[in-house]
Amino acid sequence: MSFTSSIADLLRTAVGIETHQFTSAIIVAAGASTRMGADCSKQMLSLGGMPVIARTLRTFNDCAHIDEIIVVAREDELDHYLPMIERYGLTKIAAIIAGGKTRADSVMRGFRKISDRAKYVAIHDGARCLVTADMLNAVWEKAHRHGAAIAATRAIDTIKRADDKGFVAETLDRDLIWQAQTPQIFATNVYTAAVYTAQEDNALDTATDDCSLVERIGYPVKLVECGRDNIKITTPDDLARAEGILSARRAAAETRCPKQPAKKETDT
Repeated sequence: MSFTSSIADLLRTAVGIETHQFTSAIIVAAGASTRMGADCSKQMLSLGGMPVIARTLRTFNDCAHIDEIIVVAREDELDHYLPMIERYGLTKIAAIIAGGKTRADSVMRGFRKISDRAKYVAIHDGARCLVTADMLNAVWEKAHRHGAAIAATRAIDTIKRADDKGFVAETLDRDLIWQAQTPQIFATNVYTAAVYTAQEDNALDTATDDCSLVERIGYPVKLVECGRDNIKITTPDDLARAEGILSARRAAAETRCPKQPAKKETDT
């Protein structure tokens, strides 16, 4: 947060204006997981000894900016969440509902369940379980300032646009190319307008993400660099990569905070 915005928050507090903005999170975990090829869905797979979806929910639950969580789950997995809530202390979960036939339908089901107090709505893929508190806070702060913000990362490869026959049509400026991620956070009134417009135009189900809905109404969306570790678990290769990222994070944490050797007992 900038110095100017920090001063603004202090002034709001001084005159008695509430600075906290109630934020609802919709965690979408209703996918079929066809590309994973496992006996259970990708969100229920174990990653570092914890279900993928539990890792996602714990990060949102522990974030001070998030006031409630709506989980949109597979209907056949609804019973899995109550034990998870108790085991991991997921106190902010306000509702667990079955998803729809498409991702857009699932998000809409979640959106209809958010609190009337919600000033912001955060939409996140349940299988994007390596999101961190720092990423979530950074996107929320930009959304709070601009009304709409999404996690993303800059493209590092040269990007080609193809023609309809599969030949290179042009080389795009990769400095202007970003790969979209989640969370995607919007002021509730902005997202409501975007959804209403898309429904009127029969464009809701063709949207590739929630940001594209907001783009359609001409509202500017801020991109927030969240790095390349914020991956979505989709294939077995993704799960292996996620394990590697977790191992690297643990090693980095141990380097920053090395364990102290146990004190030797001495005779008295």
